[in-house]
Amino acid sequence: MKLFPLGSSDKSEKVDPEITESSIEDTVNLGKGRPTPKRRDAEGRRRGPVAPAPLTAKEARARRKATRGSKDDRKQASAERRAASAERRARMLAGEDKYLLPRDKGPVRGFARDIVDSRRNLVGLFMPLALLLIVAMFLTPALQSIVTLAMLIMMVFMGIDGYLLGRRVNNQVRERFPDTADGGFKLGWYTFVRASQIRKMRAPKPRVGAGDAV
Repeated sequence: MKLFPLGSSDKSEKVDPEITESSIEDTVNLGKGRPTPKRRDAEGRRRGPVAPAPLTAKEARARRKATRGSKDDRKQASAERRAASAERRARMLAGEDKYLLPRDKGPVRGFARDIVDSRRNLVGLFMPLALLLIVAMFLTPALQSIVTLAMLIMMVFMGIDGYLLGRRVNNQVRERFPDTADGGFKLGWYTFVRASQIRKMRAPKPRVGAGDAV
């Protein structure tokens, strides 16, 4: 290696005076060809120009009307939404698992519904009897104490029937689906609520008739 005295330099290492600060920056940016744009500028170019806010209520209404489309388009979109909703409800009532609510999904819940729908439950009389007793209480205030006592007795018997129904469903579910984690009080309450509903108002609709073997 050749050593130079302190304060001296080799002629080959002399800096060209034509090299300026701008040329150095161009050399640094040579890999990309251009400086990295700021994030704010890049996002602005992606979004495009933003429409100014409406100045008057009339202008705001005109904008909403323009974005909604024509009256015929709105009617057609509304009809399509109603048709799609009716189709989803029909499939849900038919028991298609894809369209059921989360509480109704799965073979275990379907089997539990079949057990409830295959028998006549005392719990199913709760709603019509309660309605009759309430009407009778308003028609004849003198019988309020008798109606109240009758409702308490009815609720006791229906609670017993609901408890027995829940036990029966849980036992049969454990026999049919021994590996399932669905059971206990949660499944018993599910069957009690379904049994308390009028048969024609149950959703999904019953797949079996009263008295059919499950």
